[in-house]
Amino acid sequence: MASSTGALFRVTTFGESHGGAVGCVVDGCPPQLELSEDDIQHDLDRRRPGQSRLVTQRDETDTVEIVSGVDAGHTLGSPIAMLVRNKDQRSGAYDHMAELYRPSHADWTTEAKYGTRAVAGGGRASARETIGRVAAAAVARKLLAQQCGIEVLAWVESVHGISATVDADTVTLDDVERDPTRCPDPEAAALITEAIENARRDGDSLGGVVSCVARSVPPGLGEPVFDKLEADLARAVMSLPATKGFEIGSGFGATAMTGREHNDPFVPGPDGPRTTTNNSGGVQGGITNGETVLLRAAFKPTATIASPQQTVTRDGEATTLEAKGRHDPCVLPRAVPMVEAAVLLVLADHWLRQRAIAPG
Repeated sequence: MASSTGALFRVTTFGESHGGAVGCVVDGCPPQLELSEDDIQHDLDRRRPGQSRLVTQRDETDTVEIVSGVDAGHTLGSPIAMLVRNKDQRSGAYDHMAELYRPSHADWTTEAKYGTRAVAGGGRASARETIGRVAAAAVARKLLAQQCGIEVLAWVESVHGISATVDADTVTLDDVERDPTRCPDPEAAALITEAIENARRDGDSLGGVVSCVARSVPPGLGEPVFDKLEADLARAVMSLPATKGFEIGSGFGATAMTGREHNDPFVPGPDGPRTTTNNSGGVQGGITNGETVLLRAAFKPTATIASPQQTVTRDGEATTLEAKGRHDPCVLPRAVPMVEAAVLLVLADHWLRQRAIAPG
C-alpha cells in the first residue's frame, strides 16, 4: 500500500479510521526549526469532526502527541513521529456493512485488490487518514513560513452550484474562519449553510469546490519533466478522499480562450520579470514563476447518505443499504485544511529540492 510521499520532505501516514490511532512520520525536516504540539494542533482543530452542526458529529479532540524528532521545542533533523489516538469509534454502527458494499465507497475495490478490508469506517480510505497529512503539513507550514515566507490558504469556493465571490489576492484566514462553512463570502455562506442543512434533513449529501492560493512562492520550484510542480500538486490533491477534479490557474476555462487572451504578459519587476495576469496559476513549464499559485479542487457529494441505496452483498445478491453512523453531509468545510495540507507538503518538498541544487 502506498502510504508515503515526497522526495526530500518525506511523509508516511498510518492508521485506520476505527483503529487505536492515526498519525504520520515526517522525515527530512531540517534541524533547529522551532516546533511545538500547539503548532500542529491548530491545523488539526480545523480538520477535526464535530466542530459545527454542518459536519459529522463524531466527537474527537484529535489531540496530537509528538513522540520523536523534537527536543526542547526544536526539531532535531531526525524523523518526527506524531500520533493522534482515536477515542470515539463506534465500530458497531458498521456491523451491517460487513457483508455488503457501500455505493461509491472503496469497499469493493479494496477487497478486490487486497482480498480483505477494514469494515468499520472504511479503514485507510476514510478521511480520518488525512490527520497524518494535516499534522505533517503543519510542520511544512512552519518551515516554509520561516525559510521563505510562503503562505498557503484555502477556502470553500462553491457548494452544489452556490458560488462565492472571493478576491484571491486579499482573502485572509480570518475571512475563511469567520463562518463554519469556511466560505469567506457571507451571502454565499448563508445559502451554503441552508443547502447543507436541507441535504442532511433529506438524508442526502452535497459536493463542491475548494480554492487554494500559495503566496510568496519563489520562482524556480518544480522538477520537469515528470515532477512538474502542477503535476505533483495534482497528485497530492487528487489523493485526498472524495476528490474528483483539479485545476490550476485558468484550468478548463483556458479551452474557451485564445492564445492572445490566455498568455500572461511580462513586465519588469524588482526581482525579475512579473506578469500582468495570472492565467498560468503561478506555474509555467512546470516551474513556479514567482506569481501566486492558484488552484481548485472538486469534491464529490459524501458517499455515505442516510437514504436507502441499491447495492449487492459479498455473495452477489441484490440488497438495500440503509447506512447508520455519523457522516458529513458535505465534506467541503473540513476539506479546506486538507487541501492546504496537500499543497504545503508539495511546496516543502520542492523547496528543499531546489535548495539542494541552488543553495544560494
